[in-house]
Amino acid sequence: MGHPDRAAGGRARTSRGLIVAPPVSPPSSIPPGSWRVQGRVLKALLLREMLTRYGRHNIGFLWLFVEPMLFTLGVAALWTAAEAYHGSDLPIVAFALTGYSSVLLWRNMPGRCIGALWSNLSLLYHRNIRVLDIYVARVLLEFGGATISFAGLSLLFIAIGSIDPPRNILEVVGGWLLIAWIGAAVAIFLGALSHESELVDKLWHPASYLIFPLSGAAFLVDALPPVAREYVLYIPMVHGTEIVREGFFGTRITAHYDLGYVVPFCLVLTLLALMTTRRVARRVVPE
Repeated sequence: MGHPDRAAGGRARTSRGLIVAPPVSPPSSIPPGSWRVQGRVLKALLLREMLTRYGRHNIGFLWLFVEPMLFTLGVAALWTAAEAYHGSDLPIVAFALTGYSSVLLWRNMPGRCIGALWSNLSLLYHRNIRVLDIYVARVLLEFGGATISFAGLSLLFIAIGSIDPPRNILEVVGGWLLIAWIGAAVAIFLGALSHESELVDKLWHPASYLIFPLSGAAFLVDALPPVAREYVLYIPMVHGTEIVREGFFGTRITAHYDLGYVVPFCLVLTLLALMTTRRVARRVVPE
């Protein structure tokens, strides 16, 4: 076979007229470097959101976790002063910390994502920024603030002897991540829907206040009557809160949760959120 000459389309033609196709690389679903680009996009959106929300004055972005800390401390102080009944002999500070921190985690995410696209339409002119990125950045910011607040207050109360260390830290982390998953899926779903209807914003605020007392923040499921227990376990946030408390208090409580229910629920809700976001992204017009 003679020396090949290049033909159109990158093929090689030999002296005998045979056409030899060049080796074809296997298709790649993720272009090289795309994760780095995506990481830079999210980092830029996070920094932009922090500067827009908190500015550079006073303590600046530290408000991200100082604010939820103050809320949680206030609730713990009120519950302690009122000697609130929560269906167990657990320390009220530990009970308030695990309960209200969980509420801040799942409730703040949707509040920040609803209507977020309207104020960021100009960013979509950049080809690397997608609609989903705007929601993910806000979810990560709320997750970071709530997590630092929860961890910081836990360490503080443990250091001063108000609460005991968690019995199973991995279970606490697992329950916390489950609550974050629920909050993130709800946030992205409602955030995308809010771009199509203003009713989402008007309905979410009263709905979140109604869900709050039913989310397990102020009670243990085991303290409820069996009939009420059956119905309250349909609320997915309850399962995450019960897991967090079981990790914190161990055998001092009897936790009730069902991963066989809450994980498929989160998967379906995440799928709906991504489908809704994709539909909105096709229709959105940058300003």
